[in-house]
Amino acid sequence: ARRFVERIAAIMGKKQHQKDKMYITMTEWTHLYGGKKPGPDVGQKSKFRRLPFYCCSLSLQPFEHPYCTKDGTVFDLLNIVPYLKQFGHNPVTGEPLEAKSLIKLTFHKNSDGKFHCPVTYRVFTESTHIITIRPTGNVFSYDAVERLNLKAKNFRELLTDEPFVKADIIHLQDPNNLDKFNLADFYHLKNNLKVVNEEEERAKSDPMYHLKQPNAETKMALEELYKDYKPPEKEKQEASDAIKVSGKAAAHYSTGAVAHGFTSTAMSVVTKQETALLDMSSLRYDVVARRKKKGYVRLKTNFGDLNLELHCDYVPRTCDNFLRLCKSGYYKGTVFHRSIKNFMIQGGDPKGTGKGGESAFGKAFKDEFRPHLVHDGRGILSMANSGPDTNKSQFFITFRSCKHLNNKHAVFGKVVGGMDTLVAMERVEADEKDRPKKPIRIEDAQVFVDPFDEIEKEFSEEEQGKEKEKKEPEKPEADAGGTVKPKIYHSGVGKYIKPVSTGQQSVKRPSSPSASSASGQPPKKKLGSGFKDFSAW
Repeated sequence: ARRFVERIAAIMGKKQHQKDKMYITMTEWTHLYGGKKPGPDVGQKSKFRRLPFYCCSLSLQPFEHPYCTKDGTVFDLLNIVPYLKQFGHNPVTGEPLEAKSLIKLTFHKNSDGKFHCPVTYRVFTESTHIITIRPTGNVFSYDAVERLNLKAKNFRELLTDEPFVKADIIHLQDPNNLDKFNLADFYHLKNNLKVVNEEEERAKSDPMYHLKQPNAETKMALEELYKDYKPPEKEKQEASDAIKVSGKAAAHYSTGAVAHGFTSTAMSVVTKQETALLDMSSLRYDVVARRKKKGYVRLKTNFGDLNLELHCDYVPRTCDNFLRLCKSGYYKGTVFHRSIKNFMIQGGDPKGTGKGGESAFGKAFKDEFRPHLVHDGRGILSMANSGPDTNKSQFFITFRSCKHLNNKHAVFGKVVGGMDTLVAMERVEADEKDRPKKPIRIEDAQVFVDPFDEIEKEFSEEEQGKEKEKKEPEKPEADAGGTVKPKIYHSGVGKYIKPVSTGQQSVKRPSSPSASSASGQPPKKKLGSGFKDFSAW
Protein backbone atom coordinates (compact mmCIF):
# COMPACT_ATOMS: atom_id res chain seq x y z
CA ALA A 1 0.00 0.00 0.00
CA ARG A 2 2.87 2.38 0.78
CA ARG A 3 4.44 1.72 -2.62
CA PHE A 4 1.09 2.37 -4.32
CA VAL A 5 0.74 5.74 -2.59
CA GLU A 6 4.29 6.69 -3.57
CA ARG A 7 3.57 5.70 -7.16
CA ILE A 8 0.40 7.87 -7.29
CA ALA A 9 2.30 10.82 -5.73
CA ALA A 10 5.06 10.48 -8.32
CA ILE A 11 2.55 10.49 -11.18
CA MET A 12 0.71 13.50 -9.79
CA GLY A 13 3.98 15.34 -9.22
CA LYS A 14 5.02 14.81 -12.81
CA LYS A 15 1.72 16.00 -14.31
CA GLN A 16 0.80 18.81 -11.98
CA HIS A 17 2.45 21.45 -14.21
CA GLN A 18 0.89 20.32 -17.51
CA LYS A 19 -1.11 22.84 -19.53
CA ASP A 20 -3.85 20.40 -20.54
CA LYS A 21 -7.00 21.20 -18.56
CA MET A 22 -10.52 19.84 -18.51
CA TYR A 23 -11.97 23.27 -19.37
CA ILE A 24 -11.35 26.15 -21.83
CA THR A 25 -9.60 29.14 -20.35
CA MET A 26 -10.58 32.73 -21.08
CA THR A 27 -7.45 33.31 -23.18
CA GLU A 28 -8.17 30.23 -25.31
CA TRP A 29 -11.78 31.25 -25.81
CA THR A 30 -11.00 34.84 -26.88
CA HIS A 31 -7.94 34.14 -29.06
CA LEU A 32 -8.23 30.57 -30.37
CA TYR A 33 -11.92 29.75 -30.62
CA GLY A 34 -13.45 32.99 -31.92
CA GLY A 35 -14.80 34.37 -28.67
CA LYS A 36 -15.51 38.04 -27.98
CA LYS A 37 -12.36 40.14 -28.06
CA PRO A 38 -11.87 42.51 -25.10
CA GLY A 39 -12.02 46.17 -26.02
CA PRO A 40 -14.29 49.20 -26.27
CA ASP A 41 -17.62 48.88 -28.05
CA VAL A 42 -17.94 50.47 -31.45
CA GLY A 43 -20.81 51.96 -33.39
CA GLN A 44 -23.98 53.05 -31.61
CA LYS A 45 -22.97 51.43 -28.31
CA SER A 46 -19.91 53.64 -28.05
CA LYS A 47 -22.13 56.76 -28.31
CA PHE A 48 -24.55 55.57 -25.62
CA ARG A 49 -24.61 57.85 -22.59
CA ARG A 50 -27.19 56.86 -20.02
CA LEU A 51 -29.31 59.18 -17.92
CA PRO A 52 -30.06 57.85 -14.39
CA PHE A 53 -33.71 57.10 -13.64
CA TYR A 54 -33.82 59.66 -10.81
CA CYS A 55 -32.88 62.60 -13.08
CA CYS A 56 -35.01 64.97 -15.13
CA SER A 57 -34.68 64.36 -18.87
CA LEU A 58 -34.65 68.11 -19.52
CA SER A 59 -32.31 69.56 -16.89
CA LEU A 60 -30.34 66.29 -16.49
CA GLN A 61 -30.38 66.94 -12.73
CA PRO A 62 -32.08 64.97 -9.91
CA PHE A 63 -35.79 65.78 -9.88
CA GLU A 64 -37.78 67.18 -6.96
CA HIS A 65 -41.30 67.23 -8.45
CA PRO A 66 -41.37 64.25 -10.86
CA TYR A 67 -43.89 64.03 -13.69
CA CYS A 68 -43.87 61.58 -16.60
CA THR A 69 -45.35 61.21 -20.06
CA LYS A 70 -47.32 58.27 -21.42
CA ASP A 71 -44.13 56.60 -22.67
CA GLY A 72 -42.50 56.87 -19.21
CA THR A 73 -40.10 59.82 -19.76
CA VAL A 74 -39.61 61.61 -16.43
CA PHE A 75 -39.36 65.41 -16.08
CA ASP A 76 -39.29 67.90 -13.25
CA LEU A 77 -42.37 70.11 -13.12
CA LEU A 78 -40.36 73.34 -12.66
CA ASN A 79 -38.39 72.62 -15.83
CA ILE A 80 -40.93 71.09 -18.20
CA VAL A 81 -43.70 73.70 -17.81
CA PRO A 82 -41.65 76.73 -19.04
CA TYR A 83 -40.24 74.59 -21.84
CA LEU A 84 -43.71 73.55 -23.04
CA LYS A 85 -44.90 77.16 -22.94
CA GLN A 86 -42.06 78.25 -25.19
CA PHE A 87 -41.66 75.26 -27.55
CA GLY A 88 -44.73 73.04 -27.08
CA HIS A 89 -43.12 69.68 -27.82
CA ASN A 90 -41.50 66.77 -25.98
CA PRO A 91 -37.86 67.66 -25.21
CA VAL A 92 -36.74 64.03 -25.74
CA THR A 93 -38.64 62.95 -28.88
CA GLY A 94 -39.60 66.31 -30.40
CA GLU A 95 -43.28 65.27 -30.72
CA PRO A 96 -46.09 67.62 -29.64
CA LEU A 97 -46.81 67.51 -25.92
CA GLU A 98 -49.31 69.25 -23.65
CA ALA A 99 -48.84 69.99 -19.98
CA LYS A 100 -52.22 68.48 -19.03
CA SER A 101 -51.13 65.07 -20.34
CA LEU A 102 -48.31 64.80 -17.74
CA ILE A 103 -48.77 62.31 -14.91
CA LYS A 104 -47.65 63.09 -11.38
CA LEU A 105 -45.37 60.47 -9.85
CA THR A 106 -45.02 59.48 -6.20
CA PHE A 107 -41.65 57.95 -5.34
CA HIS A 108 -41.11 56.37 -1.92
CA LYS A 109 -37.84 56.55 0.04
CA ASN A 110 -36.45 54.43 2.81
CA SER A 111 -34.74 55.62 6.01
CA ASP A 112 -31.45 56.09 4.08
CA GLY A 113 -33.11 58.47 1.62
CA LYS A 114 -32.97 56.00 -1.32
CA PHE A 115 -35.85 55.29 -3.69
CA HIS A 116 -37.40 51.84 -3.09
CA CYS A 117 -40.52 49.82 -3.81
CA PRO A 118 -43.20 50.42 -1.14
CA VAL A 119 -44.29 46.74 -1.33
CA THR A 120 -41.07 44.72 -1.53
CA TYR A 121 -38.88 47.44 0.02
CA ARG A 122 -36.13 46.72 -2.51
CA VAL A 123 -33.94 49.71 -3.38
CA PHE A 124 -34.19 50.86 -6.99
CA THR A 125 -30.99 50.50 -9.01
CA GLU A 126 -30.05 50.95 -12.66
CA SER A 127 -30.99 47.32 -13.33
CA THR A 128 -34.41 47.45 -11.59
CA HIS A 129 -37.56 47.25 -13.71
CA ILE A 130 -39.57 50.29 -12.46
CA ILE A 131 -43.22 50.98 -13.36
CA THR A 132 -46.02 53.29 -12.27
CA ILE A 133 -49.81 53.02 -12.27
CA ARG A 134 -51.44 55.86 -14.24
CA PRO A 135 -54.54 56.53 -12.05
CA THR A 136 -52.54 56.93 -8.82
CA GLY A 137 -48.98 57.69 -9.93
CA ASN A 138 -47.43 55.44 -7.28
CA VAL A 139 -44.12 53.90 -8.33
CA PHE A 140 -43.45 50.15 -7.83
CA SER A 141 -41.03 47.51 -8.96
CA TYR A 142 -42.35 45.38 -11.81
CA ASP A 143 -41.78 42.18 -9.82
CA ALA A 144 -44.30 43.21 -7.17
CA VAL A 145 -47.00 44.14 -9.70
CA GLU A 146 -46.38 41.02 -11.76
CA ARG A 147 -46.69 38.64 -8.82
CA LEU A 148 -49.50 40.37 -6.89
CA ASN A 149 -51.54 41.85 -9.76
CA LEU A 150 -50.87 40.32 -13.14
CA LYS A 151 -50.41 36.66 -12.18
CA ALA A 152 -53.13 36.85 -9.52
CA LYS A 153 -55.41 38.76 -11.93
CA ASN A 154 -56.00 41.29 -9.21
CA PHE A 155 -56.19 44.63 -11.03
CA ARG A 156 -56.36 46.83 -7.96
CA GLU A 157 -53.60 49.22 -6.91
CA LEU A 158 -51.47 47.73 -4.14
CA LEU A 159 -51.50 50.85 -1.92
CA THR A 160 -54.81 52.63 -2.62
CA ASP A 161 -56.84 49.59 -3.82
CA GLU A 162 -58.06 51.60 -6.84
CA PRO A 163 -58.97 49.58 -9.94
CA PHE A 164 -56.82 49.84 -13.08
CA VAL A 165 -56.32 48.05 -16.37
CA LYS A 166 -53.20 46.53 -17.85
CA ALA A 167 -52.80 49.49 -20.23
CA ASP A 168 -52.41 51.80 -17.21
CA ILE A 169 -49.00 50.29 -16.41
CA ILE A 170 -46.28 52.73 -17.53
CA HIS A 171 -42.69 51.49 -17.64
CA LEU A 172 -40.33 54.13 -16.23
CA GLN A 173 -37.20 51.97 -16.50
CA ASP A 174 -36.88 48.71 -18.38
CA PRO A 175 -33.38 47.17 -18.21
CA ASN A 176 -34.05 45.45 -21.55
CA ASN A 177 -35.00 48.68 -23.30
CA LEU A 178 -32.80 51.65 -22.35
CA ASP A 179 -33.04 53.65 -25.58
CA LYS A 180 -35.09 56.41 -23.98
CA PHE A 181 -32.23 57.07 -21.52
CA ASN A 182 -29.67 57.64 -24.29
CA LEU A 183 -28.56 61.28 -24.10
CA ALA A 184 -27.25 61.16 -27.66
CA ASP A 185 -30.85 60.89 -28.97
CA PHE A 186 -32.40 63.70 -26.90
CA TYR A 187 -34.05 66.22 -29.22
CA HIS A 188 -33.31 69.31 -27.12
CA LEU A 189 -29.63 68.40 -26.80
CA LYS A 190 -29.24 67.82 -30.53
CA ASN A 191 -30.77 71.20 -31.39
CA ASN A 192 -29.41 73.08 -28.34
CA LEU A 193 -32.84 74.24 -27.17
CA LYS A 194 -32.89 76.17 -23.91
CA VAL A 195 -35.53 78.17 -22.06
CA VAL A 196 -34.44 81.81 -21.85
CA ASN A 197 -35.37 83.47 -18.57
CA GLU A 198 -36.04 87.12 -19.37
CA GLU A 199 -35.69 88.23 -15.76
CA GLU A 200 -32.25 86.65 -15.44
CA GLU A 201 -31.10 88.23 -18.69
CA ARG A 202 -32.30 91.67 -17.54
CA ALA A 203 -30.63 91.21 -14.15
CA LYS A 204 -27.34 90.41 -15.88
CA SER A 205 -27.47 93.62 -17.92
CA ASP A 206 -28.95 95.87 -15.19
CA PRO A 207 -27.61 95.53 -11.60
CA MET A 208 -30.51 97.69 -10.33
CA TYR A 209 -33.16 95.32 -11.73
CA HIS A 210 -34.03 93.66 -8.40
CA LEU A 211 -33.81 96.92 -6.40
CA LYS A 212 -37.33 98.18 -7.05
CA GLN A 213 -37.70 100.60 -4.10
CA PRO A 214 -34.29 101.22 -2.45
CA ASN A 215 -34.12 103.58 0.51
CA ALA A 216 -32.22 106.88 0.57
CA GLU A 217 -29.07 105.44 2.16
CA THR A 218 -28.86 102.72 -0.47
CA LYS A 219 -29.30 105.25 -3.27
CA MET A 220 -26.51 107.45 -1.88
CA ALA A 221 -24.16 104.49 -1.50
CA LEU A 222 -24.85 103.35 -5.06
CA GLU A 223 -24.32 106.85 -6.45
CA GLU A 224 -20.91 107.12 -4.75
CA LEU A 225 -20.01 103.67 -6.00
CA TYR A 226 -20.89 104.49 -9.60
CA LYS A 227 -18.84 107.71 -9.44
CA ASP A 228 -15.61 105.86 -8.63
CA TYR A 229 -16.41 102.61 -10.42
CA LYS A 230 -14.58 101.79 -13.61
CA PRO A 231 -15.41 98.67 -15.60
CA PRO A 232 -12.49 96.25 -15.83
CA GLU A 233 -10.65 96.55 -19.08
CA LYS A 234 -10.15 93.47 -21.17
CA GLU A 235 -6.67 92.07 -21.16
CA LYS A 236 -4.91 92.88 -24.38
CA GLN A 237 -2.02 90.74 -25.31
CA GLU A 238 -0.12 93.19 -27.42
CA ALA A 239 3.54 93.15 -28.21
CA SER A 240 3.99 96.63 -26.74
CA ASP A 241 2.42 95.65 -23.42
CA ALA A 242 4.13 92.28 -23.15
CA ILE A 243 7.45 91.97 -21.41
CA LYS A 244 10.13 91.96 -24.02
CA VAL A 245 12.75 89.46 -23.06
CA SER A 246 15.96 89.47 -25.00
CA GLY A 247 19.69 89.12 -24.58
CA LYS A 248 21.31 87.14 -21.80
CA ALA A 249 18.23 87.21 -19.56
CA ALA A 250 16.15 85.24 -22.09
CA ALA A 251 15.79 81.52 -21.41
CA HIS A 252 15.50 78.83 -24.08
CA TYR A 253 12.11 77.81 -22.66
CA SER A 254 8.78 79.58 -22.08
CA THR A 255 7.05 80.58 -18.86
CA GLY A 256 4.59 77.68 -19.20
CA ALA A 257 1.57 79.97 -18.75
CA VAL A 258 -0.15 78.59 -21.87
CA ALA A 259 0.10 75.01 -20.61
CA HIS A 260 -1.05 76.03 -17.12
CA GLY A 261 -4.13 77.76 -18.49
CA PHE A 262 -4.91 74.80 -20.74
CA THR A 263 -4.64 72.08 -18.08
CA SER A 264 -5.82 73.89 -14.92
CA THR A 265 -9.16 75.54 -14.22
CA ALA A 266 -7.61 77.62 -11.43
CA MET A 267 -5.23 79.43 -13.80
CA SER A 268 -6.16 82.26 -16.15
CA VAL A 269 -6.26 81.46 -19.87
CA VAL A 270 -3.16 82.59 -21.80
CA THR A 271 -2.88 82.05 -25.56
CA LYS A 272 0.51 83.60 -26.30
CA GLN A 273 3.88 82.07 -25.48
CA GLU A 274 6.30 84.26 -23.53
CA THR A 275 9.99 83.62 -23.02
CA ALA A 276 10.97 82.92 -19.43
CA LEU A 277 13.34 85.22 -17.56
CA LEU A 278 16.55 83.82 -16.16
CA ASP A 279 17.75 84.75 -12.71
CA MET A 280 20.64 87.18 -13.21
CA SER A 281 22.51 85.80 -10.20
CA SER A 282 22.41 82.25 -11.59
CA LEU A 283 23.43 83.63 -14.99
CA ARG A 284 26.47 85.32 -13.44
CA TYR A 285 27.35 82.12 -11.61
CA ASP A 286 27.25 80.13 -14.86
CA VAL A 287 29.55 82.60 -16.64
CA VAL A 288 32.04 82.57 -13.75
CA ALA A 289 32.01 78.76 -13.72
CA ARG A 290 32.66 78.58 -17.49
CA ARG A 291 35.54 81.05 -17.31
CA LYS A 292 36.98 79.37 -14.17
CA LYS A 293 37.35 82.66 -12.32
CA LYS A 294 38.75 82.84 -8.79
CA GLY A 295 38.23 85.48 -6.10
CA TYR A 296 40.94 86.97 -3.87
CA VAL A 297 40.47 88.63 -0.48
CA ARG A 298 42.88 89.86 2.22
CA LEU A 299 41.84 89.75 5.86
CA LYS A 300 43.82 92.23 7.95
CA THR A 301 44.07 91.05 11.57
CA ASN A 302 45.93 92.35 14.62
CA PHE A 303 48.30 89.38 14.13
CA GLY A 304 48.98 90.00 10.44
CA ASP A 305 47.42 89.51 7.02
CA LEU A 306 45.68 86.42 5.61
CA ASN A 307 45.45 86.16 1.82
CA LEU A 308 42.51 83.99 0.73
CA GLU A 309 41.70 82.40 -2.62
CA LEU A 310 37.99 81.74 -3.20
CA HIS A 311 36.65 78.94 -5.43
CA CYS A 312 34.06 81.09 -7.20
CA ASP A 313 33.93 78.69 -10.16
CA TYR A 314 32.82 75.72 -8.01
CA VAL A 315 30.80 77.19 -5.13
CA PRO A 316 29.58 80.52 -6.55
CA ARG A 317 26.79 81.29 -4.11
CA THR A 318 28.94 80.74 -1.03
CA CYS A 319 31.77 82.86 -2.46
CA ASP A 320 29.37 85.58 -3.55
CA ASN A 321 28.00 85.75 0.00
CA PHE A 322 31.52 86.08 1.46
CA LEU A 323 32.60 88.73 -1.09
CA ARG A 324 29.49 90.83 -0.50
CA LEU A 325 29.96 90.76 3.25
CA CYS A 326 33.64 91.75 2.87
CA LYS A 327 32.75 94.66 0.57
CA SER A 328 30.06 95.96 2.89
CA GLY A 329 32.45 96.00 5.88
CA TYR A 330 30.42 93.37 7.72
CA TYR A 331 33.53 91.62 9.08
CA LYS A 332 35.31 94.82 10.05
CA GLY A 333 35.94 94.85 13.83
CA THR A 334 34.69 91.29 14.39
CA VAL A 335 36.70 88.78 16.43
CA PHE A 336 37.48 85.08 16.11
CA HIS A 337 35.33 83.81 18.97
CA ARG A 338 36.45 80.15 18.87
CA SER A 339 39.93 78.65 18.55
CA ILE A 340 40.98 75.03 19.07
CA LYS A 341 44.57 73.97 18.56
CA ASN A 342 45.20 71.33 15.91
CA PHE A 343 41.62 71.82 14.72
CA MET A 344 40.39 75.23 13.52
CA ILE A 345 39.66 78.89 14.30
CA GLN A 346 36.16 80.32 13.78
CA GLY A 347 34.88 83.87 13.20
CA GLY A 348 32.45 86.01 11.24
CA ASP A 349 29.95 86.73 14.01
CA PRO A 350 29.50 90.47 14.67
CA LYS A 351 28.15 89.66 18.16
CA GLY A 352 31.21 87.58 18.99
CA THR A 353 29.17 84.84 20.64
CA GLY A 354 28.90 82.31 17.83
CA LYS A 355 25.11 82.58 17.75
CA GLY A 356 24.68 85.59 15.47
CA GLY A 357 25.35 86.62 11.91
CA GLU A 358 23.28 87.09 8.75
CA SER A 359 24.02 86.23 5.16
CA ALA A 360 24.29 88.81 2.40
CA PHE A 361 21.02 87.47 0.94
CA GLY A 362 19.05 88.10 4.13
CA LYS A 363 18.41 84.44 4.94
CA ALA A 364 20.31 81.19 5.23
CA PHE A 365 21.31 79.54 1.95
CA LYS A 366 21.92 75.96 0.90
CA ASP A 367 25.16 74.04 1.18
CA GLU A 368 27.35 73.72 -1.92
CA PHE A 369 29.40 70.55 -1.80
CA ARG A 370 31.92 69.46 -4.41
CA PRO A 371 33.71 66.09 -4.29
CA HIS A 372 37.20 67.60 -4.71
CA LEU A 373 36.70 70.45 -2.20
CA VAL A 374 37.44 68.74 1.12
CA HIS A 375 38.98 69.64 4.46
CA ASP A 376 42.39 68.29 3.52
CA GLY A 377 45.39 70.15 4.93
CA ARG A 378 46.08 73.39 6.74
CA GLY A 379 44.47 76.72 5.83
CA ILE A 380 41.17 75.44 4.33
CA LEU A 381 38.42 78.08 4.40
CA SER A 382 34.95 76.66 5.09
CA MET A 383 31.49 77.75 6.21
CA ALA A 384 30.27 77.27 9.78
CA ASN A 385 26.63 76.29 10.25
CA SER A 386 24.13 74.90 12.74
CA GLY A 387 22.87 72.11 10.46
CA PRO A 388 22.17 71.37 6.81
CA ASP A 389 21.46 74.45 4.62
CA THR A 390 21.94 76.99 7.45
CA ASN A 391 24.90 78.98 6.08
CA LYS A 392 25.01 82.65 7.06
CA SER A 393 28.16 84.71 7.77
CA GLN A 394 30.33 82.60 10.08
CA PHE A 395 33.37 80.77 8.68
CA PHE A 396 36.40 78.89 9.96
CA ILE A 397 39.98 78.15 8.89
CA THR A 398 41.47 74.72 9.59
CA PHE A 399 44.79 74.13 11.37
CA ARG A 400 45.01 70.58 10.01
CA SER A 401 43.01 68.04 7.98
CA CYS A 402 39.44 67.54 9.22
CA LYS A 403 37.97 64.84 7.00
CA HIS A 404 35.07 64.26 9.38
CA LEU A 405 33.70 67.70 8.32
CA ASN A 406 33.42 66.74 4.64
CA ASN A 407 29.88 67.05 3.20
CA LYS A 408 28.84 68.78 6.44
CA HIS A 409 30.49 72.18 5.94
CA ALA A 410 30.95 73.78 2.52
CA VAL A 411 34.59 74.46 1.56
CA PHE A 412 34.85 77.65 -0.48
CA GLY A 413 38.51 78.75 -0.31
CA LYS A 414 41.99 78.39 1.14
CA VAL A 415 44.83 80.47 2.60
CA VAL A 416 47.44 81.22 -0.10
CA GLY A 417 49.44 83.78 1.87
CA GLY A 418 50.11 84.55 5.54
CA MET A 419 50.71 81.10 6.97
CA ASP A 420 52.92 82.65 9.66
CA THR A 421 49.93 84.73 10.72
CA LEU A 422 47.86 81.56 10.98
CA VAL A 423 50.59 79.99 13.17
CA ALA A 424 50.58 83.03 15.45
CA MET A 425 46.79 82.84 15.76
CA GLU A 426 46.95 79.15 16.67
CA ARG A 427 49.46 79.83 19.47
CA VAL A 428 47.03 82.09 21.33
CA GLU A 429 45.71 80.24 24.37
CA ALA A 430 41.99 79.69 24.81
CA ASP A 431 39.79 79.29 27.90
CA GLU A 432 37.54 76.37 28.80
CA LYS A 433 34.91 77.53 26.27
CA ASP A 434 37.53 77.62 23.46
CA ARG A 435 37.46 81.42 23.43
CA PRO A 436 40.88 83.04 22.80
CA LYS A 437 42.19 84.79 25.92
CA LYS A 438 43.80 87.46 23.74
CA PRO A 439 41.38 88.96 21.18
CA ILE A 440 42.07 88.04 17.55
CA ARG A 441 40.37 90.81 15.61
CA ILE A 442 39.66 91.38 11.89
CA GLU A 443 40.60 95.00 11.34
CA ASP A 444 39.60 95.13 7.67
CA ALA A 445 38.68 92.95 4.65
CA GLN A 446 40.04 94.00 1.24
CA VAL A 447 38.62 92.48 -1.94
CA PHE A 448 41.18 92.34 -4.75
CA VAL A 449 39.30 90.25 -7.33
CA ASP A 450 35.51 89.88 -7.46
CA PRO A 451 34.58 87.92 -10.64
CA PHE A 452 30.86 88.40 -10.04
CA ASP A 453 31.24 92.18 -10.07
CA GLU A 454 33.29 91.99 -13.27
CA ILE A 455 30.66 89.88 -15.05
CA GLU A 456 27.90 92.25 -13.94
CA LYS A 457 29.82 95.22 -15.35
CA GLU A 458 30.23 93.38 -18.66
CA PHE A 459 26.49 92.75 -18.82
CA SER A 460 25.67 96.40 -18.10
CA GLU A 461 28.15 97.63 -20.72
CA GLU A 462 26.67 95.30 -23.32
CA GLU A 463 23.15 96.51 -22.55
CA GLN A 464 24.24 100.14 -22.75
CA GLY A 465 25.95 99.49 -26.07
CA LYS A 466 22.83 97.89 -27.50
CA GLU A 467 20.67 100.78 -26.35
CA LYS A 468 23.02 103.30 -27.99
CA GLU A 469 22.92 101.38 -31.27
CA LYS A 470 19.14 101.44 -31.20
CA LYS A 471 18.94 105.15 -30.38
CA GLU A 472 21.75 106.34 -32.67
CA PRO A 473 21.74 104.56 -36.04
CA GLU A 474 24.78 104.87 -38.25
CA LYS A 475 24.70 107.98 -40.46
CA PRO A 476 26.37 107.76 -43.88
CA GLU A 477 29.13 110.25 -44.63
CA ALA A 478 28.40 113.28 -46.81
CA ASP A 479 30.74 115.45 -48.93
CA ALA A 480 30.96 119.26 -48.97
CA GLY A 481 28.03 119.49 -51.39
CA GLY A 482 25.78 117.51 -49.08
CA THR A 483 25.56 114.38 -51.20
CA VAL A 484 25.70 111.15 -49.24
CA LYS A 485 28.64 108.87 -50.00
CA PRO A 486 28.22 105.10 -49.77
CA LYS A 487 30.40 103.33 -47.27
CA ILE A 488 33.54 101.65 -48.67
CA TYR A 489 34.39 98.24 -47.21
CA HIS A 490 37.44 97.31 -49.35
CA SER A 491 39.27 98.34 -52.52
CA GLY A 492 38.55 96.96 -55.99
CA VAL A 493 35.37 95.75 -57.61
CA GLY A 494 32.49 95.43 -55.16
CA LYS A 495 34.07 97.76 -52.63
CA TYR A 496 30.64 98.99 -51.52
CA ILE A 497 29.36 95.46 -50.74
CA LYS A 498 29.57 94.46 -47.10
CA PRO A 499 31.51 91.17 -46.82
CA VAL A 500 29.40 89.89 -43.92
CA SER A 501 26.16 90.32 -45.82
CA THR A 502 27.43 88.38 -48.85
CA GLY A 503 29.05 85.70 -46.74
CA GLN A 504 32.40 86.18 -48.58
CA GLN A 505 35.63 87.65 -47.33
CA SER A 506 37.06 90.71 -49.01
CA VAL A 507 39.66 89.86 -51.65
CA LYS A 508 42.59 92.15 -52.39
CA ARG A 509 42.62 93.19 -56.02
CA PRO A 510 45.93 93.65 -57.86
CA SER A 511 46.63 97.30 -58.57
CA SER A 512 48.68 96.62 -61.74
CA PRO A 513 47.38 94.83 -64.84
CA SER A 514 48.45 91.25 -65.42
CA ALA A 515 51.32 90.23 -67.72
CA SER A 516 48.99 88.73 -70.28
CA SER A 517 47.01 91.94 -70.62
CA ALA A 518 50.19 94.00 -70.90
CA SER A 519 51.47 91.92 -73.80
CA GLY A 520 48.21 92.35 -75.61
CA GLN A 521 47.55 88.63 -75.86
CA PRO A 522 44.03 87.50 -74.98
CA PRO A 523 43.80 85.20 -71.98
CA LYS A 524 43.61 81.48 -72.65
CA LYS A 525 40.22 79.92 -72.40
CA LYS A 526 39.84 76.99 -70.08
CA LEU A 527 38.63 73.86 -71.80
CA GLY A 528 35.47 72.57 -70.25
CA SER A 529 35.01 68.93 -69.46
CA GLY A 530 31.95 66.90 -70.35
CA PHE A 531 29.28 67.23 -73.05
CA LYS A 532 26.98 70.23 -73.08
CA ASP A 533 24.82 69.19 -76.04
CA PHE A 534 25.06 67.27 -79.34
CA SER A 535 25.89 70.29 -81.57
CA ALA A 536 29.66 69.46 -81.61
CA TRP A 537 29.13 65.93 -82.87
